Amino acid sequence: MTNSSFFCPIYRDLEPFTYFFYLVFLVGIIGSCFATWAFIQNTTNHKCVSIYLINLLTADFLLTLALPVKIVVDLGVAPWKLKIFHCQVTACLIYINMYLSIIFLAFVSIDRCLQLIRSCKIYRIQEPGFAKMISTVVWLMVLLIMVPNMVIPIKDIKEEAEVGCMDFKKEFGRNWHLLTNFLCVAIFLNFSVIILISNCLVIRQLYRNKDNESYPNVKRALINILLVTTAYIICFVPYHIVRIPYTLSQTEFITDCSARISLFKAKEATLLLAVSNLCFDPILYYHLSKAFRLKVTETFASPKETKAQKGKSKWEDNA
Repeated sequence: MTNSSFFCPIYRDLEPFTYFFYLVFLVGIIGSCFATWAFIQNTTNHKCVSIYLINLLTADFLLTLALPVKIVVDLGVAPWKLKIFHCQVTACLIYINMYLSIIFLAFVSIDRCLQLIRSCKIYRIQEPGFAKMISTVVWLMVLLIMVPNMVIPIKDIKEEAEVGCMDFKKEFGRNWHLLTNFLCVAIFLNFSVIILISNCLVIRQLYRNKDNESYPNVKRALINILLVTTAYIICFVPYHIVRIPYTLSQTEFITDCSARISLFKAKEATLLLAVSNLCFDPILYYHLSKAFRLKVTETFASPKETKAQKGKSKWEDNA
């Protein structure tokens, strides 16, 4: 398998992708820096949604550290040691961001749903202390899965142009990589179900309250959850459709060169969509976080619009 990768030009023609990765990086770093400033300015106690969004923002900064290295490596101008560093560290940071984003977006959907389904009486889940605890557990879980890919010893191989990250891995490293992939797919599937259930519950509540005076609040919650879901589908579903067959192409299950090239290009294209969550997230911060929304309004809007924003309903500002 390792030898065949040298004769199959899988890792060529990546330059077109790098321009889009660079654009995502520029837009994302600007949005993330502004979001950080907005959250720092908020001196009040954070509610659950803000806690999840702050964790999402922290994960986004890991991605902004990784993307420049990936861009340089894909352009083919990186030194050999930087390519090794990318395969061991920065590539893992990209996937850490991806799965943290998936999990925290699901938690945001749950919280928005519970704001409406008061009959559930699950108030403990909506306490800031619980949000902080579960966020810590999530970080530990994802790091426990991903970090071994960074520290497992790799092969010392000769410098070649046609070398992929899998070629550096020893047998144990490859096996852990495959296990990681399937665990991550399981994370994606489980939290996709959570988002789907949250959507269904909110839609049901919207239907029940269509003649009720609380209908505007329910409708607003539906818009927020649908916004999260749209970003989720665009960013993460295409990648996970490709991920299993691409993973198999890294083993002896798929050895046809043209199939492996096609799957690698599909993986890069869908990975580009996945990292574009860096651009979508500031939009989510605006719609879901009072602190971020007010700072944007104060910075870019007129005093009249700022006053109107501060006067919105208490329910809408509960983040």
